[in-house]
Amino acid sequence: MRFLRLLITIAIVILPSFGLEAQAQDSSVSSEYLIKAGFIYNFANLVQWPSNAFAQPNSPIVIGILGEDPFGTILDRVLEGKKVNGRVFLVKRLKSVLDLKECHIVFVSSSEMTRLSEAIHSVKGMPILTIGEIPGFAKRGGIINLVLEDNKVHFEVNVEAAKEADLNISSRLLVLARIVQEPPADGRKTE
Repeated sequence: MRFLRLLITIAIVILPSFGLEAQAQDSSVSSEYLIKAGFIYNFANLVQWPSNAFAQPNSPIVIGILGEDPFGTILDRVLEGKKVNGRVFLVKRLKSVLDLKECHIVFVSSSEMTRLSEAIHSVKGMPILTIGEIPGFAKRGGIINLVLEDNKVHFEVNVEAAKEADLNISSRLLVLARIVQEPPADGRKTE
């Protein structure tokens, strides 16, 4: 409940600064990505990376966006001036799957449906929080999938993928998530 209040507070504080931009864009799309940007910020607050994930104590949290950027300037503006554990944010727009290894958080855009397996495989076992918006993202090995249902953004978490990445996800985040699992390699259904 506290997480939801925090997200609403962030939206209330940030929404007025988007006045003209939100009017110029499709308001449902811009509000969807404003909410998703707020989720990404909160995920950064509620996930712990291993100490060796950062080169220096003050290294930034690098967020990579793979594929077409659905945020425009929204994510940059939401993160502007924000810090998590003394670390600022650095947002990069990525064209190649090879660039994912430089990030701490990777947002895989829906435009990357055809490269999804390649993207997930390229960071498997690395301390990188993968976030997507592609149906089945978490079931295919991504860590968090943002899902739009009834005009509300929900999220799914693949806890096993997070463990493989050596990321510790706060229980405060997990109680709000829909937990999903990857299907077994042999194709049998899990209960």
